[in-house]
Amino acid sequence: MPTASFFVLLSVYIFNWLGNILVIILIRISSHLKTPMYFFICNLSIVDICFTTVTLPKMLAIIASQKNTISFVGCITQMYFFFAIGTTESFLLAVMSYDRYVAICRPLRYFVMMQTDDCTFMVLGCWLCGLLSILFPVIFISRLPFCHSYIINHFFCDISPVIRLSCSDIHNIEIFIFFLAIVLILGTFSMIIISYIIILQNILRIPSSTGKKKTFSTCVSHLSSVLIYYGTLMFIYVRPKSKSSLDQDKQTSLFYSLITPTLNPMVYSLRNKDMKTALIHLLRCVWRSHKGHLKNY
Repeated sequence: MPTASFFVLLSVYIFNWLGNILVIILIRISSHLKTPMYFFICNLSIVDICFTTVTLPKMLAIIASQKNTISFVGCITQMYFFFAIGTTESFLLAVMSYDRYVAICRPLRYFVMMQTDDCTFMVLGCWLCGLLSILFPVIFISRLPFCHSYIINHFFCDISPVIRLSCSDIHNIEIFIFFLAIVLILGTFSMIIISYIIILQNILRIPSSTGKKKTFSTCVSHLSSVLIYYGTLMFIYVRPKSKSSLDQDKQTSLFYSLITPTLNPMVYSLRNKDMKTALIHLLRCVWRSHKGHLKNY
């Protein structure tokens, strides 16, 4: 019988899908949301749906069937796509910070520098970097000999608990993974921080307090997602590992892999005037259409 955790996780997954799909629909059908910023938000919603889909359906299946097993190929595949999509999101958040930099610091050249083809190329670049950056480490891990316990101390096939099951010397691969995480996580995070330092400097030059508030409000949603996402990532991957840290990592992983992608639609809609306007307009159209059907009936 499914436990309470099954229904909680199922609710999170459904809410994730509904929230992100709603964001995508609003951006696709609203003419005033046809800007580079919303193009990137739309792609972030797609990434968030993929991110949770990599792990959550398997978790639900395990809870429902009470069979907590996964094949070796399935484990390696889950590991690859989890980190590939997670890395893609990191690059996408960095690109979104560049978009805010251009919009605030180079407003007259914004639509020249951020044309549709350029934005599409940036998004494709994020996916390419994400898919390639983790490919060779996962291939190497898949070739390790595993002769210890086959019990993974995690709710998905995370790199650290998986490689600890190997009977070979994993010291070098642990160091490589650690430095790869530093390059990918701190690299993209540094790009975001530099962008926002420059943005803040430009905002402080605005003479009116109203202008400062209005300009900074366009960055609040993105900055909120960045701080939540990178805070948990750094806690897990950009620090030396110990055996006692695995239980803490499981709890934190649950937050950034499930909760953060689910909260993103709320962050980008509840704090965004344009998104709220588009949502109200959509609800009115649906209500008018519903009333029309009732009259016809």
